[in-house]
Amino acid sequence: MKKFKVGLQLFSIREDMKNNMDEALGKVKAMGYDYVEFAGFFDHTAEEVKAMLDKYDLTAISVHQGVNTFLEEGQKCIDYLKTIGVKYCAIPWYEVGKLKGSPDWDETVANFTAYGKALKENGIQMLYHNHDFEFETFEGKPLFDWIYETIPADILQPQIDTCWVSYAGYNVCEYIEKYAGRLEVIHLKDFVCKNLGGGPVYDLISDGKKGAKKPTREENGFEFRPVGYGRQDFPAILEAAEKVGIDYVIVEQDGHPERTAMEDAKISREYLKSLGI
Repeated sequence: MKKFKVGLQLFSIREDMKNNMDEALGKVKAMGYDYVEFAGFFDHTAEEVKAMLDKYDLTAISVHQGVNTFLEEGQKCIDYLKTIGVKYCAIPWYEVGKLKGSPDWDETVANFTAYGKALKENGIQMLYHNHDFEFETFEGKPLFDWIYETIPADILQPQIDTCWVSYAGYNVCEYIEKYAGRLEVIHLKDFVCKNLGGGPVYDLISDGKKGAKKPTREENGFEFRPVGYGRQDFPAILEAAEKVGIDYVIVEQDGHPERTAMEDAKISREYLKSLGI
């Protein structure tokens, strides 16, 4: 199997990052991660973050940073990313009520395009990180596909989250191959559940629907798991990723029902090592 470049989405260990970023990054490196994807900087300057990365020989390959940050801060937020050296910047979430089929869709496209062009001018590629709700359909087509059919490939690339594609009831490998040539980074995320497509199961984000009933985890049995310990077929997913030329795979685990976040991050890394990655 291809020797992918393996990173950790630091949202996975957000409390550790908040409490002591330097110590957390050192532990991440010791586990065997050479790349990280940030999801917040906890009041550290860009220079401080870069110094920590250099200390542990870590590369910040990407960051999750929303469109609103750009609309509010402009070039300032991009200069921060340039200082820490990221290659990609992913929109981590966007309100489903502003995607295709809504009155706000044109504004969404304009904001995404402006953000993507500004990033591109600064040597950074914009990505969009999906959840399951982007697989709701409009005129028979998933909202996910409307996004990439509308916004040019040089402005926006997918960052496929393998958990949410599967949970939405779609075949991850088929979607990876569908976006061959436009896909450079994917999220490896595992889970268990009783019913695929059982509705939003997010603790920390909203699906964007006012008044939507949130099913309990007991109702659909949804829980996050370390990579390789849930229902996902990662050998097949990684084979598809290799086939389309993906270089970067990012481990993410949103919740930790059985162990600490650091323990789960290590288990995920050990599983990938067992596959030769």
